[in-house]
Amino acid sequence: MTGASRGIGAATALAFAEAGDRVAVHYSRSEDAAAAVLKSLPGDGHVMVRADLAQPAEIQQMVDEVAAALGGIDVLVNNAGVYETHRIRETSYEEWQRAWSETLGVNLLGAANTTWCAVRHMGRGGRIVNVSSRGAFRGEPNQPAYGASKAALISLAQSLARSLGPDGIAVTAIAPGWTVTDMNTRALEGDGYERRRLESPLERIASPDEVAAAILYLASPQAEFATGTVLDFNGGSYLRM
Repeated sequence: MTGASRGIGAATALAFAEAGDRVAVHYSRSEDAAAAVLKSLPGDGHVMVRADLAQPAEIQQMVDEVAAALGGIDVLVNNAGVYETHRIRETSYEEWQRAWSETLGVNLLGAANTTWCAVRHMGRGGRIVNVSSRGAFRGEPNQPAYGASKAALISLAQSLARSLGPDGIAVTAIAPGWTVTDMNTRALEGDGYERRRLESPLERIASPDEVAAAILYLASPQAEFATGTVLDFNGGSYLRM
């Protein structure tokens, strides 16, 4: 589970642990938060690992460490992501390049490299779930690199579903809408929560636990035939054909 120190990642780590699985809690900078998540997990055998997902060598070392500690890898959830505002008319060329490089480096290349490493330790029945976003379809005018990276995660999941299917490994993606997480704190301040709540006909925003439950299902044996699909999880706030 990448990016498991907070938000959807922390909730998903807990969901897997409550289901009886051993979990690897990954973090990049928030060591104390990751340690708190690790301590909260029921059961035993869980591990905490660190890696900068923009650094391929650190990813390989992390994945090998997880595989050694857990005796292999059954499920990979590519959840870690960065989200930075870089409006095209309001950034310098240097700022624009940096935002794209850093965002794609973690959100897309980090996920791709983690997947390459994890597949080496994954057998039949393995599951890979990429956490994308509603923004992959709706667009992210103020964070275009984020939207592009999340769209690419879906394409990556579809490509790998076809290439890894013969090995018995299913690959899916989930595209959440607004969710109450630390990453969204600023966007939900003031009247932000009310405006985002009303985007959904359910008139509410998702909780991390709800997204985690959907990820747990996609990683289950029952969801094998869902391979190659993307689950829209946005409360009907954005509908597509």
